[in-house]
Amino acid sequence: MPKSMQVKIIKAINNITENLIQKAESKQNLNNQETNENFIYPPYSLRALKDFVNHSTILPQCIRSYKNNIAGFGLEVKYKDDYNEETPEMIREFEKAEEIRDLLNIDMDTKEVFEKLIESRETYGIGYLEIIRSLDGQVIQIDFIEDTETIFKTPALDPAQDYTYFYKGKEIKHKKKFRKYKQVKAGKTIYFKEFGDPRIMDKRTGEYLKEGQTLELQYQANEIMEFKVGTGEYGTVRWIGQLLNIDGSRRAENLNNNYFLNGRHTPLMIVIKGGTLSDESWEKLQNYMNDIKGENGQHAFIVLEAEDNENKTDLEGTKPVEVELKDLAGILQKDELFQDYLENSRKKIQSSFLLPDLYTGYTSDFNRATAQTAMEITEKQVFMPERKSLAWQINHRLLNGYNFKYVTFYFKGPDLSNVDDIVKALNIAERAGGLLLMLLKNLLCRC
Repeated sequence: MPKSMQVKIIKAINNITENLIQKAESKQNLNNQETNENFIYPPYSLRALKDFVNHSTILPQCIRSYKNNIAGFGLEVKYKDDYNEETPEMIREFEKAEEIRDLLNIDMDTKEVFEKLIESRETYGIGYLEIIRSLDGQVIQIDFIEDTETIFKTPALDPAQDYTYFYKGKEIKHKKKFRKYKQVKAGKTIYFKEFGDPRIMDKRTGEYLKEGQTLELQYQANEIMEFKVGTGEYGTVRWIGQLLNIDGSRRAENLNNNYFLNGRHTPLMIVIKGGTLSDESWEKLQNYMNDIKGENGQHAFIVLEAEDNENKTDLEGTKPVEVELKDLAGILQKDELFQDYLENSRKKIQSSFLLPDLYTGYTSDFNRATAQTAMEITEKQVFMPERKSLAWQINHRLLNGYNFKYVTFYFKGPDLSNVDDIVKALNIAERAGGLLLMLLKNLLCRC
């Protein structure tokens, strides 16, 4: 009578479930106080974007590179043009601008406020500053709003309001529709008005005061100035197209990490042929496969005991029990899995920021020439435009009310001067007799 054989597959069950970015709830108000205006909400959960950054092996480096290289070198003041000499009026304005910059936030360097703003913008697609004015209406303080995901806003609301804009010393009147903002946190709601809105708002209700009404200063709403990437109502992160790669990389890393916790360490199997597997052996095998984890399971082996439960006659030939050793070391995981996939995903995610490996710490294979070229290209294509855009927001929006005539604010960048090129230029200028002592001094100080 032929013997039958059954095959069963035993595998561990992984209960880890991860979801891609989820749609935000249609209503997130936690306070019964609500205006008649319709607030709009992000199309997806901003907290999910933060989770992606926290679990990514490349996004934090890219965001930190943006933060350090855009605002990290400092916010400075300079004259708009090259003047032949400084007048007392110019000196006073320069000193006033420096004082305003230094006092915009007394808890930290002003550049650190903008560093946090950039980090939020690159994480969520949008970042917010709370603006505080003096009694005469001038901006005197800025504070970064930490909980970006708790801020919600309305569309631009009718009617359009008059506001004043200064351009080259001239006062220009414009009309603009402004938004309302609210922060919902810990069951409480606080309302803000959009930066530049000349009306007075009650921060408790979000209602504007009507003509003739008054409100205590402590209940008047401050302003919010938003900075976002893209054209969406809540911005769009640069890496939105890489969500699958980010999620896939995280899953691959989880799989590799799970191997050390639940990986199989069975280098040898002893198979006894000539019968069926006994119930006792089957139970031991199941227990072994369920219990073998981590270091305790290393260098263990399996013994399978078989028994002959077939009815045989004396006339039938008998076969001796066979013992066979199976080497299972070949099926063990060798190094981490999906290395090519992880590397390709990293490059794709990094490319959404237009950053070379030099800025994310992923390479040591460069020399001075290649490093210089990579830095110059990245400066021109990425960081310089970002600095100019952010400086424009400060000069033409945030501090426009001061109507500065001679000075402007700008973010410093790194000095990418090549010493070899400077030496060559000095040699040429010296032979031509056109080298000034002051120019030589400045160049040597830079070297």
